[in-house]
Amino acid sequence: MVGIWLRAVLPEHHLSNETKDTVKIGIGLIATMTALILGLVTASAKSAFDSLDTEVRHTAAEILALDRTLARYGPETREIREDLSQIVRKRLEMIWPEKSLQAAKLDQPEIIRGSEKLFGHIRDLSPQNAEQHWLQSRAEDLGENLLDARWVILSDAGRSVPVPFLVVLVFWLTITFASFGMFAPRNATVIAVFLVCALSVGAAIFLILEMDGPFDGLIRISPDALRFAYSQINQ
Repeated sequence: MVGIWLRAVLPEHHLSNETKDTVKIGIGLIATMTALILGLVTASAKSAFDSLDTEVRHTAAEILALDRTLARYGPETREIREDLSQIVRKRLEMIWPEKSLQAAKLDQPEIIRGSEKLFGHIRDLSPQNAEQHWLQSRAEDLGENLLDARWVILSDAGRSVPVPFLVVLVFWLTITFASFGMFAPRNATVIAVFLVCALSVGAAIFLILEMDGPFDGLIRISPDALRFAYSQINQ
């Protein structure tokens, strides 16, 4: 709309064919750089989202493996398995709250302390035979892996797309659309097409921002794997 307004106020010699050709060359360069940056930013956000989703699925698998290892150890691990179930339930409630408008709480000191205490109980087990020795060692390894995965998820949950990238991208898109308006006729069809194009590009940036916040917004990491693990614990 600013471009259309400029067309109405600029002197006629500023809208000559030579001027149009020069502007088109410059805008073509900006449009090319915009496409490259948009592709890079999209790939970065999608890669970070997929990596975190994979880590969550892997964590769910290791929780199930830990529960089955403790079950094979014997009935003396029953209380540990119940504590594990409670920790997973609390994590689900805090990261994926029932009310979608609530923000996810990733940094949960009480759950972290509970996890460390639980894995301490595993180390305190007193195996009676070679098989229980092996199962205890296996459970300790899985517990350490889960503690490490917690920090991986916390570190990867931050923004992967730098804000300057988005600022420059929006600035270039604004210039490009303004140039379109400078040399376009002023009618309802042109304005409608510009509006649809702006909404389409804006939707692309919106999707990037949504993927860049994997535990908030409309596009979230799915909790299905962790919920399945929770449903199988103590079975």
